Amino acid sequence: MDDAIKLIFDVAAFASIMVLVVSGLAVIASLMGIFNLGHGEFVLLGAYTVFLFREWGLPIWLGMMVAPLVVGAFGAGVERTVIRRLYAQPVIAMLATYAIGLIIREIVRGLIGGKYYAIEEPLSGAFQMGGISFSVWRTVIICATVATMVGAWMFLTRSRTGLQIRGALENAALARASGVSTARLYALTFAMGAALAGLAGALMVPLFSLSADLGVRFLVQAFLSVMLGGIGTFSGPVVGGAMIGSMVPGFQWLREIPGVAEQVSPVVAEVLVFVTALIIVKFWPNGLISAGRK
Repeated sequence: MDDAIKLIFDVAAFASIMVLVVSGLAVIASLMGIFNLGHGEFVLLGAYTVFLFREWGLPIWLGMMVAPLVVGAFGAGVERTVIRRLYAQPVIAMLATYAIGLIIREIVRGLIGGKYYAIEEPLSGAFQMGGISFSVWRTVIICATVATMVGAWMFLTRSRTGLQIRGALENAALARASGVSTARLYALTFAMGAALAGLAGALMVPLFSLSADLGVRFLVQAFLSVMLGGIGTFSGPVVGGAMIGSMVPGFQWLREIPGVAEQVSPVVAEVLVFVTALIIVKFWPNGLISAGRK
């Protein structure tokens, strides 16, 4: 029972990371109709910001607070200088985000020399509950994810700006005719998605270390989560991210079963995740929570 509870906790921690990564991608893809192929590098920028704060002798927790602001501002700049010119050509916009991501990744690779850097957890150690040890930092990640998702949902469904964003998504021409600045809303939406990616990178870097390829490992899983959850809503991709984030450590846990470790390598566990997700998409091609079922 103790092992099962510990497994559930570890699964929840990894799922929380995936939800944070996917939420930023979901905001841009679902609300703007553009797949940001540089999203993984936005995650990388959040992690790199924390690394810079540590190198400058500043508190790591301060870097984690600043990272979403830095990446969000960068995302707003990308939208205003590049993406805004390509809304009528979504395929070219997608390729542009890939090029931007590639440039970011190679710049960071040049700055850190292709090495891996371990980042300390601002809150290290563990606490005991019922005789079971739980990581303090993983608990912080879970709580931060829940708070962020609630805040994002409240913003999109309760605030005036959030309602304008959703209205522009449904009918941009009508929104403009009503006096709503869709250009400002698109910039805000892209910045919000980038900020969520920056927050994900900042919180996850103590668990995965910093490398130039940090964001790449999560990008494919994030896109799979969007397919699984459905495009057109904020909640759909988030649900998909929680499912993918739960399946990854869940299938890897099979290696702990005696006699199974030899047959289930980490690569096989990753393949099982993709196969399971593709089977679900086969029966629900529009995603589990598509725009048509809101």
